[in-house]
Order: sequence, then structure tokens, then C-alpha cells
Amino acid sequence: MTKINSISFYFIIVLGLISIKIQLSGGSELTVKIPRANLTHVPKDLPLTTTTLDLSQNNISELQTSDVLLLSKLRVLMMSYNRLQYLDIGVFKFNMELEYLDLSHNELRVISCYPTVNFKHLDLSFNAFDALPICKEFGNMSQLKFLGLSGSKVQSSSVQPIAHLNISKVLLVLGDTYGEVEDPESLQHISTGSLHIVFPEKREFRFILDVSVTMAISLELSNIKCGFEDKECSYFSSALFKLRKNLRLSNLTLNNVETTWNSFIKVLQLVWHTPVKYFSISNMKLQDQVDQRSFNYSGTSLKALSIYQVVSNVFNFPQHYIYGIFSNMNIQSFTLSGTHMLHMTCPSQASPFLYLDFTDNLLTDMVFEDCRNLINLKTLSLQKNQLKKLENIIFMSAEMTSLQKLDISQNSIRYSDEENVCSWTESLLVLNLSSNMLTGSVFRCLPPKVKVLDLHNNRIKSIPQKVTKLEALQELNVASNSLMDLPGCGAFSSLSVLVIEHNSVSHPSADFFQSCQKIRSITAGNNPFQCTCELREFVKNLGQVSGEVVEGWPDSYTCDSPESVKGTPLQDFHMSPLSCDTVLLIVTIGVTLLVLAAIVAFLYYCFDLPWYLRMMCQWTQTRHRARKIPIEELQRNLQFHAFVSYSGHDSSWVKNELLPNLEKDDIRVCLHERHFIPGKSIVENIIHFIEKSYKSIFVLSPHFIQSEWCHYELYFAHHNLFHKGSDNLILILLEPIPQYSIPSNYHKLKTLMARRTYLEWPVEKSKHGLFWANLRATIKVKLGNQAETTCHLQG
Repeated sequence: MTKINSISFYFIIVLGLISIKIQLSGGSELTVKIPRANLTHVPKDLPLTTTTLDLSQNNISELQTSDVLLLSKLRVLMMSYNRLQYLDIGVFKFNMELEYLDLSHNELRVISCYPTVNFKHLDLSFNAFDALPICKEFGNMSQLKFLGLSGSKVQSSSVQPIAHLNISKVLLVLGDTYGEVEDPESLQHISTGSLHIVFPEKREFRFILDVSVTMAISLELSNIKCGFEDKECSYFSSALFKLRKNLRLSNLTLNNVETTWNSFIKVLQLVWHTPVKYFSISNMKLQDQVDQRSFNYSGTSLKALSIYQVVSNVFNFPQHYIYGIFSNMNIQSFTLSGTHMLHMTCPSQASPFLYLDFTDNLLTDMVFEDCRNLINLKTLSLQKNQLKKLENIIFMSAEMTSLQKLDISQNSIRYSDEENVCSWTESLLVLNLSSNMLTGSVFRCLPPKVKVLDLHNNRIKSIPQKVTKLEALQELNVASNSLMDLPGCGAFSSLSVLVIEHNSVSHPSADFFQSCQKIRSITAGNNPFQCTCELREFVKNLGQVSGEVVEGWPDSYTCDSPESVKGTPLQDFHMSPLSCDTVLLIVTIGVTLLVLAAIVAFLYYCFDLPWYLRMMCQWTQTRHRARKIPIEELQRNLQFHAFVSYSGHDSSWVKNELLPNLEKDDIRVCLHERHFIPGKSIVENIIHFIEKSYKSIFVLSPHFIQSEWCHYELYFAHHNLFHKGSDNLILILLEPIPQYSIPSNYHKLKTLMARRTYLEWPVEKSKHGLFWANLRATIKVKLGNQAETTCHLQG
């Protein structure tokens, strides 16, 4: 393999070539597809486990043993539309599991056989063989089910090797020189249930083959040409006439037919009296005028006639004659599609038609007027025509008393409930109104017993409150409209299947599943769901039903808004009950507040919470004030952290509690016995050391108010507070002091206790730690190094 081919192969692999699993004789298989890759050789680096290889539509001109030697698991090889000119079946001698080989649409001229290969599917059609490429070794292919051949010469001798095989289907493609050397009876040696013959399409030919193969149940003929002269069609007519002797023949198909109107009617008449039950014509071109002659409907085995894609270059012909031939046929099924037919008349007598299909024509609202003779018709399809008014369709079908299925989709049908024409035939069970121009008003006029209703791709924005009661309706398709909500089942009590995808449903009703108890399948994906509180209950209900009920879940169900959750699958969308339930939110807040109040009350009464709060508040205020005092001023003027004033009766608390807890953190406390200057009066010492101390601590108790010196100290400290504009007083309430017990001359103390915050000495030992921490934080600042250790005065 060339470097370019190798690169191409890997490029295809990178683009997404993956293994897929298919089923042949049994087990899973690895499929490798490399079509349209411009390959000139079979890639050498294919996976060794490849079981299906598709190399169609490339430029490969040669197939060698080395190309497939290592692919021992290969079962399927498809190389159609390449440039192969020679085939040696011996190249597959090591591919013992190969059973499907497609080499159609190549340039093969020569084939060399090999005895051990046993195919189930062998297609050599649409090649350049002169004689049919049938080797005697083909007679050993006991499992052969499909055989595709091509050649210009068809002779009995070439068919003999496979005469004993019972092949399911044989495809025979005749070359351009067919008819020069031919054995008319050669096909009689083929034993097959289905025979398809493709005649040359580039020239006129003489149809001399006897196609009435005795064993054939299905016969298909392609590229039939009958010119203007009667003798040019006589060969074909003779071949059709011979079909009468094949009593097994059930299906006859003609493809790519070019003939005249008269020859077409003649062919139709010939087939009418053969054993054929199902007759189909497709891609037919009609020319010339038509002569009116009677049509013999008697003695037919035909059950179904299908005519697809007819083109006529004659516009001036008796249309009613043609309509009459079709409408009065005594068969069960008739299909006329893609013919540009403008009208169709009703049968002149009671008709056996059960099925009529007029898809893809130009029929208008005037079709089938007064059709009381279609009393047996069960299925009618008028899809893709020029129908406009639903009222006319209702009127037309009202006389079809057996009609069960009506398809009028892909028209331009409108309905106005002002017409008051709504008398559907009561037998109608299946109605297809899709791809029209209907609005919600159509729900006011529907067949009362309809079970399956298709209204997808219309202009329905809402379903009116007043609608026809459809108690038998089981399946409703309203996809691709503009519906804003899911329909309730009040008027559709038996609804079990609902398709409402591709609409404008943003807030589907949460009570849908409660309203539609019999629903077993709902397809509601691809809608612009707004993921808000309104959707929460619907998503919850979706999650409770089986995944088999909700079609397309969860991939097709995503949030469209708000923008923050756009694209989020509904199954991953969650909102808390509190955010969606106002009553629940109010109750929750109320309960929470009550619980918090209960907790606060419990802490208040059991753990003295106010005391802790006051302590924390004082500590915060103290730290805030401390940051406002310049550190240089403290270091320059102050020598002590605290000056302590207390009654002698409280000296034990001061020495045993206060001093140890302050001085262990290097807090300098002024003691009078160590720092008062001899020779100075007590008042001078008090004033001096109060001014040299950062704070003045007063230990308040009933004894304190009875001490005159304590009064002096408090006076001077208070005077110093207002003189300097600082906040240097700390009041420690050692024991409660009733206001009435404070002497009148202690008016400053009364004022301070009434206006200032003081620290209470807690009796509980558990509170002592917080008390000392708060006190230390109040007085601990960085002072100069020249200060002494303590100064304390006992009153």
C-alpha cells in the first residue's frame, strides 16, 4: 500500500471509524467501513479481527490473495463501485468464513473459479461480462441465497451448473449487446423464488426471453421500452401472456417503463388475467393518445395494484375514461402516487376497495364527490395533495361507512368552527392531520370514536376548554406546535400515548399524571423548560414514573432558562422546598426564631449570658481606645500600668487574687508601701502616682464607701479623667453595693456607678479566667523601662 493510501486509511480511522456489531451466522462482528476514500489498493493494516469490510466507491482495480490473507475472520466483503477488471475467487481460499461478497458495479470481464468457497450472497451484477459468469463450481454453493449476474449472452448451457440450486433471489443484468445471441428458454433452468431482470436502457431491444420461470413467486423487470409501433411491444406482451402458465407467480414489478397510453392499458389488461396478486409499476413515462375501449375486469386474481411516479407528455386525453378504469377496479388495494393527477371519480357501483392511496398528487377538495359506493373502504390516504378545507374532507368521507384510517397530512388544510360542519363517519379510528395549517379550533370537530390522532406540525397554540369528548382516544401526537402546557385528560379519558415534544411548554402542569391515570408513554422532550419552582413538582412526578413511560428521558429534557442553569438536565435540577414554599419558609423562620429565643433564655438563666456579653463588650471597647493613644506618650509619662485603691478589709482579695493574676504577665501595679515617697503628704503621693499610672483600679465594696482615703483617691482619679480627657478608671465591683447605702458625699461614686460600665467579680470559678483576661487586656500596654514594678495604696 502506498504512503498516501496508508495516510488516508488512518485519517478515516481518526475521523471516527469505530467498530460496530452486526449479526450474520451468529455472534458479534467487527465492521470496518472505508467508502469514498479514493483508495487504489486494499489497506494492508486492517484489524485482523475484521469480520465485515466495506471498501465501496473507491478506485481499487486489483484484488490479490495477500490483501485478505490475514483476515481469517472475514465474513462480509463489499467492493461495489470500484474498478476491478479481473477476479480470481481463489484469493479467498484462506477466508473460510467468507459468506457475503458484493462486487457489483465494477468492470469485471473475466472470472476464475475456486472449488472450496461457499457463499450465501454473491453479487457480480452490473459488470462487463459477455457470457453469464457462472462456473461449474457454483453448483457446490449449497447455501447460496442471493446470486447477482450480468452478461450479454443468456444461454441454457451457462445456467445449467446452478439449475439444481434453490436460490432465494437471482438478479440478472443484461449487457448492451443483449439479444444478438440468446436462448429464449434459458431462464427456465433457474430455480428461484424471486427473479429480477434488468434490461439494457440505452437502446431498443427485442424482448424474447421467456420470463415465466416456473418456480418464481416474485418477478421484477426493469428498463421496459415499448415504442409507438405495435410490433415493438408484441414481444413484451407475448412474455406477459406466458405468465398465465406460472401458477406460483404472486408478485410482478415493472421499473423504468417507457410506453404509450394504449400499450399501458393493454399491459394492465394482460396482467389482470394472470395469477399475479400484487402488481407494481414505478417510474413510468407515457406518450401518445389513448383510445377509449372497454376494460374487462372479470376473472382476475389481482388483489393490489400500485403505480408510482408517472410522467405523461400528453395533456389532452379523456381523463374521466382513465379515472373510470381505476375507480371501477374490482380489487382490494389501489395505490396511485406521484402522478400529478388532479381528480378521482367514485366507483359507479359497490366497490371492493379496502385500501386506497393517492399520495403525492394534485387532488383538490372536489375529489371523491358522492362516494356512497366505497362502502368497504377501510384505509384512505390523500397525503401530499392540494386539499384546503377540512369541512370538505368531512363531507367527502361521511359516506364511507367502513372507513377506519384516514391520512390527509401534508396538505394546506384549515378549519373554521363557524362552518358548523362536523359530521364525521363514526367508523373512523385513525386520523392523520399532521403538517397542515390547523389551529386549536380543530379540537371542536374531531371523529368521536377516533383512537389515534396525529396533529403534529400544525399551528396549535392551545387546546380550547370546550372540545369534542374523545373518550376512545388512546394516542395523541401534537408535536411541533406552539402549545404552552400539557393537555389534561378531562376530554381524553383513555389517553395512553402522548407526543408533545418541540412545543413551547415551559411550565408543564404538575397534576398531569394525576389527570392522565392511563398514560403509559409520554414524549415531551425538546421543550423550553423554565427551571423554577413551578417545574419542581413536575420533575418530581417524572422521577416517580418508569423510564419506559417517559420517552427520551433524560437526554431530551433540559433547562432552557434561567441562563444560569441552561442546558442542565431536568434530572439534575433541584430546588429546596424552602425556596419554593412560602408557608413552609415562614413556619421555618418562626420555628428557628423560637428555638434561638429558647436557647438565649436558657443561656441567660443557666450560664449568666449577660455577664459574658458585658465582659466581651468592655474588652472590645478597651482595645479600641488603646489603639488611639500614641505609644510614645505612654512610654514618656507613665511608669505603672495600674494604681489600685481598695479598702483594708478587701486586702486579702487584692493580694491573693488581683496581684498574682496581673503581675504574672509583667503588669506593673503601684503599691504604696513600696513606692510612696517619704516626706510627702499622702495626698501628694496619691496625686503623683495616679498621674504616673495608665489606669486607676477601684475595688468597690461596702467597706470601700466607708474609707475616707478611698474617697480621696476616687476624687483625684475622677479629676484626672476630666483634666486629661482620657478614660483611666476601672471599677471592680467586688460585692454588691445598694444605692441607698452610698453616703451623699459620695456623689461622684453614685454618678460613676450609674453612668459607667464596671466589672463584676464573678463568684463562679468558671468565670474567673474570662474576668482576668478582660482586665489584663484593659491595662496591658507597653511602658517605658524606667518604671518600678508595683505601687499600691491601702485605704
